[in-house]
Amino acid sequence: MEHRHYLLYKPYRMLSQFMTNSKRQKKKRFLGELYSFPEDVMSVGRLDEKTEGLLIVTTDGQLSYKINTSAEFDKEYYAQVDGMIDQRAIEELTRGVKISIEGKSYSTKSCKAFVLQTPPELPPTQQYIRDDRHGPTSWISITLTEGKFRQVRKMCAVVGFPVLRLARIRIGPFGISDLKGQQVMEITEEFER
Repeated sequence: MEHRHYLLYKPYRMLSQFMTNSKRQKKKRFLGELYSFPEDVMSVGRLDEKTEGLLIVTTDGQLSYKINTSAEFDKEYYAQVDGMIDQRAIEELTRGVKISIEGKSYSTKSCKAFVLQTPPELPPTQQYIRDDRHGPTSWISITLTEGKFRQVRKMCAVVGFPVLRLARIRIGPFGISDLKGQQVMEITEEFER
């Protein structure tokens, strides 16, 4: 069987799934409205509803597992945080911090983090971001080799800089620039096993 793979930019307030049977989610937005995907696709490394950015969608379950578990496919995020983040907070993030996962304390792995000197160029969002009248904000890049639920948000909150906007911009060798301005793009890359 020949598998199919897609890159897509998931907008803010869209779920990382294709449909639902839940009555409470009937008014939500799903990935299926972006493109006519084959029936047997799955999103790799979900993003929560309030996080935008790069997703890989594939028909290959083994590839999905590899991307989710291999350090070869690290994930880079841009986060706009409340306040002017300082070097102390960046060093804490880099070393790893304690966050709560399903009510249990978890120590994050070391990661890469640095301050972005200028705001990144991201697609427009429907998300309201408060303006500078309510205090300054800053942007950071954070690259993880793991992916716990709402991990970047929890890490930034622990070091005192809550996230206002969050976008995943890279998964392994694939970045949002590979989309070439498209919201969904089928890719023909051969993924090594």
